[in-house]
Amino acid sequence: MLMIYSSLFLFLFLIGVFSFVSKRKHLLSTLLSLEFIFLSLFFYMFIILVFFLFDLYFLMYFLGFSVCEGALGLSILVSMIRTHGADFFGVFNMVQC
Repeated sequence: MLMIYSSLFLFLFLIGVFSFVSKRKHLLSTLLSLEFIFLSLFFYMFIILVFFLFDLYFLMYFLGFSVCEGALGLSILVSMIRTHGADFFGVFNMVQC
């Protein structure tokens, strides 16, 4: 049973990484793919901790860190849209400060 869950986790994780790599022009799509990767890791850690009868307190810390990462990413997205008008990375010019 653990092998089925491990293969499902690997599939979900690879789909998230592929989405992160292929949709890197917009910040919102990269943030969504990062959250998908975090959810797949959460799923795998939950299965492992339940299978080996460990406490689930570590998952609360992991969810706390993922929420902080999501809030930080959304604040960067809002500030980027306010200054540049879009979340498209092509509008940036490296010469400007």
